[in-house]
Amino acid sequence: MLNIIIFGAPGSGKGTQSELMEKNYNLAHISTGDVLRQEIKNETALGKTAKQYIDKGELVPDDLICDMLDQVLETQKDAAGVIFDGFPRTIPQAEALEKILAKRGWEVSVLVDLQVEDRILIDRLLERGKISGRSDDNEETIQSRLNVYHSQTAPLADYYKQKGKHVAINGVGEIEEIFHRIDREISNKRKTLKP
Repeated sequence: MLNIIIFGAPGSGKGTQSELMEKNYNLAHISTGDVLRQEIKNETALGKTAKQYIDKGELVPDDLICDMLDQVLETQKDAAGVIFDGFPRTIPQAEALEKILAKRGWEVSVLVDLQVEDRILIDRLLERGKISGRSDDNEETIQSRLNVYHSQTAPLADYYKQKGKHVAINGVGEIEEIFHRIDREISNKRKTLKP
């Protein structure tokens, strides 16, 4: 089973590359951001609570995310693997994910780290905000999200490096070109996976 964490700062291209991996490797794609936005749109209790954090550019508490993720994974038992997009974002979340996967006999295969400079990320997110109308794609919130990423999320790269599951990918260039870089690394990792 191929379980991939797609990792990188906001605007690094995680969603775009996840779609390509989903199609090419026949994996289920779980975007915690998409699931949260759906919960917010449906005005569920989780959605209302999560919105308060998201509107301030803060991370949604771990217990809320983990409960949601556990429920979503129940629907993916027959998948060839899963792409985790937007989770984990902290080391406690990574540890929680290991437990959630272990109870199913699964594990994280690889963390794909899309690396892009902040200046490029800010430009990408401002442009995305113009196109999508997402309220969190404004300069103040973007800077807050990048600060949270660098202080709380970036340390995950070292966590997965220590486990031998981290691959760094240059996240700048044409979409297909970036995917080819990812594909090359995934192909190498697949050779070492348990059947």
